[in-house]
Amino acid sequence: MIEPNRTANRIVILSGAKNPRISLLFLLLLVFLCPPLRAQQPTGQSIYALTQQFLAVAPKRFNGSPGHLAAEKFIKDHFKPEAAKGNFETDQFTANTPLGPQTMRNFIVRFPGKKDGIIVLASHYETNYPLKDIAFVGANDGACTTALLIALGQYFRAHPPEGYSVWLVFDDGEEAVRSWSSSDSLYGTRHLAARWYADGTALRIKALLVADMIGDRDLNILEETQSTPWLRAILRQAAVNTHHSANVFKTEGSEEDDHLPFLQRGIPALDVIDVDYGPHTFSTPDGYHHTAQDTIDKLSPRSLQISLDLFLESIRLINQH
Repeated sequence: MIEPNRTANRIVILSGAKNPRISLLFLLLLVFLCPPLRAQQPTGQSIYALTQQFLAVAPKRFNGSPGHLAAEKFIKDHFKPEAAKGNFETDQFTANTPLGPQTMRNFIVRFPGKKDGIIVLASHYETNYPLKDIAFVGANDGACTTALLIALGQYFRAHPPEGYSVWLVFDDGEEAVRSWSSSDSLYGTRHLAARWYADGTALRIKALLVADMIGDRDLNILEETQSTPWLRAILRQAAVNTHHSANVFKTEGSEEDDHLPFLQRGIPALDVIDVDYGPHTFSTPDGYHHTAQDTIDKLSPRSLQISLDLFLESIRLINQH
């Protein structure tokens, strides 16, 4: 049994100014027994919690709304260290939409590597504009992948890239403003792909990975057939290496998503997406996608852990390619 008074007296004696040698010995012992704290590693559970925080701050994030500004602040607040180093960029542009000109903003976070080249990880953060009048919060469609990118930023802050530089892109305007078409969608990535093609950045990009709707409890990442073949092979190998093959490439098909503008500019790109989200019924033919049912309870920390594992392993494999 510990005697509180005697223990307290012992601590006072050891740390007291009257015993400098013992005090120094005590401090050295503390240093030896208590190694320096390391930055917390992101996990599926922490990404899930971050998704909850994001949804609480900005449940509706359609362009021009207070929630959209709150979403922007949420992202920027998580990258103050990078902003202080000049590695955070706000890419503001004006998009010509069916409802007139709209100001949109992409955010680019850079983690410099040791090899000449860039790996880009991208996800959109806004919610669907046509659904602004219903209770659509896009937990899977934008919120959890925003949280995933923030968590990856936390990882690379603690573990700077040893290979290619890693850039995170939080892109705006992925959703249609009125009705999906090649001209009314993908505003942020179309703008960014054109800009990077014009200034030569595209030549330095080794691979671009898009994260979309990958928090689904029943995770099944589509083999997106328009994506660059060698990157599809990378993801398949990453699934084998991380023991997540059961959640990858059980189905295949093509999707119109944020990877397309980059593919069209000659940049290798991969769409990491789960489109089979929720039950398909007469009233919800696309499952929970673009409905008020796309809520946090449809996601799972396990799926977010799988997605985190796949992205980190894919980056490692791309560096070896």
